[in-house]
Amino acid sequence: MREFIVENLTNTEALSVTVIVMNNVLALVAAFFIMFTYKISFTGSAYSRKFNVSLGSITIITTMIMSVISNNVALSLGMVGALSIIRFRTAVKDVRDAVYIFWAIAAGIGCGVSQYALIAIGSAFLLLFLILTRRGFTSEKKLMIVQGDVAALHKIEAAVENFFDRKVQVTMRNVTKTSCELVYSIGEGLLSKAAKEKQMDISEKLIKIDGVKRVNIVDQKDELSQ
Repeated sequence: MREFIVENLTNTEALSVTVIVMNNVLALVAAFFIMFTYKISFTGSAYSRKFNVSLGSITIITTMIMSVISNNVALSLGMVGALSIIRFRTAVKDVRDAVYIFWAIAAGIGCGVSQYALIAIGSAFLLLFLILTRRGFTSEKKLMIVQGDVAALHKIEAAVENFFDRKVQVTMRNVTKTSCELVYSIGEGLLSKAAKEKQMDISEKLIKIDGVKRVNIVDQKDELSQ
């Protein structure tokens, strides 16, 4: 029994050069595929080419690791212990970036154990899912911030309600003795639709009201900055 355990733990059957080359070639193809998907499905404010290149590197590195520890339980346990002491200080700014990191690792693992069909089919379905959810199932929001005199408060609210046919509500109202500030959260589709129907932009309409000093329309992001 002892000999059986030792034999299985110390099995060092090496992969052939052909298999190693094939694994790395497929890992390279998967890496470029993931990088291409990340680029075309990116919806953030600042695309990072460095992060995209890192995704491809993760795929190839993971393939190398899997090739090293394949068929060797003792070596795999040692590798887990070695990697556990590594700390990664870089924070992921967008939760969607974590998806691509896990995808790169999964692709590297699959290529390292020669599961080419699994990686190809899984990556194709993931590409389709990411493209479909890039715009179709997400709602881009705009924040409209209106600042002016307190005497213009009711005129501003009436103008916004009329412009959007009462489909928009105030999300924040800040009023002092002399000034007021109103914040509206508006869907991008509703904003463009109303502007097309009224033949003018909401900011143009509001700035014409006496007492309105400033109208700002900014993107409402779904992530928090640290």
